Amino acid sequence: MNVQAETHSADATTVEAGLAADNFSGPVDSKAATELAMQNTLLTPRFYTTDFDEMDSIDVTPVRGEWDALIAQMKADPNKGHFKKNEDWDHIDWEGMDPKLRGELIDFLVSSCTAEFSGCVLYKEMKRRGSNSDITTLFQLMARDEARHAGFINDALREAGIAVNLGFLTQAKKYTYFRPKFIYYATYLSEKIGYARYITIYRHLEAHPEKRFHPIFKWFREWCNDEFSHGEAFALLMRTDPKLTESFTNKLWIKFFLTAVFSTMWVRDHQRPAFHEALGVDPAWYGQEVFRKTSDISCQVFPLMLDIDHPRWRRGLDRLDAANRIIARAKRQGGIGGKLKQLAGSARAGLAFVSLLTIPAIKNEVPVSSRMEPAY
Repeated sequence: MNVQAETHSADATTVEAGLAADNFSGPVDSKAATELAMQNTLLTPRFYTTDFDEMDSIDVTPVRGEWDALIAQMKADPNKGHFKKNEDWDHIDWEGMDPKLRGELIDFLVSSCTAEFSGCVLYKEMKRRGSNSDITTLFQLMARDEARHAGFINDALREAGIAVNLGFLTQAKKYTYFRPKFIYYATYLSEKIGYARYITIYRHLEAHPEKRFHPIFKWFREWCNDEFSHGEAFALLMRTDPKLTESFTNKLWIKFFLTAVFSTMWVRDHQRPAFHEALGVDPAWYGQEVFRKTSDISCQVFPLMLDIDHPRWRRGLDRLDAANRIIARAKRQGGIGGKLKQLAGSARAGLAFVSLLTIPAIKNEVPVSSRMEPAY
């Protein structure tokens, strides 16, 4: 089926039209940016696949009222036309930018673009394979949003003379298989922590506009509200089957995913010191603030929270960050000596992560209704 290209992915009403839009695959293609997006490490965004038949069999009857309200809100499409440059888009002197900041900003944008496009690919595939109208409608709407986000970020990257070849990623990037329940846990947290990250930066720059070194931050409020809505959808999907959050085994998995997502964010953000210094944000403060917001939000569906004020929490995160630095230096060193140091660093990282996992969780009484509205 041929899909007529629309002027810009921001105006597209379907994911197919968004992917075919003029701006989505522009003339600039950067081998370095695409190679960065192609990386598969513990810290880089991944592409996922799952048991689509199992997801297609979901019955949303237990949450029908909340489900229909959310779908109606997403169909209303309040952000249509938002994710494109306008008169508020400031000129950026990429050549005159501090080289370290430039590199970390590009890394941030490429990582964000890859993460958004990863969601687009997963959601689009669910829509393509499914026959359950409730599920296919949801994933079509979410894929539409993620296509807009990815296209918008690639627009920003083109100003630096680079862009990620998103079509190539679809064909060439390695896919990781997750069971549907793991998709729910991981993607729910990814969407909600994305909201917490973006709104924290947005509010900080509202108070300190002189620190806004790139115009894309002006678009973060509407962006994070999309992330919030997507998280709401996964919360409802989990509530269709109480075992997903109430069984002993699944509580352990929830704690694992919370710890993994939080610690990965901590380590990744501490790799961008120039980026956070330019924003005027301490990465440790920022991390804890985002964890606190995400914990408050995830109480809507998870029966536990991580104790991020526990004395061992920060120590464990810092040990994990130190181990990651050892691994990075060892990779640059290369050779047998570098391999041995990588193994030693990986062992230290593993012990630090296990230490974080053993911190007792805080029990939470899940409310009858899970629906929330953005409040930050």
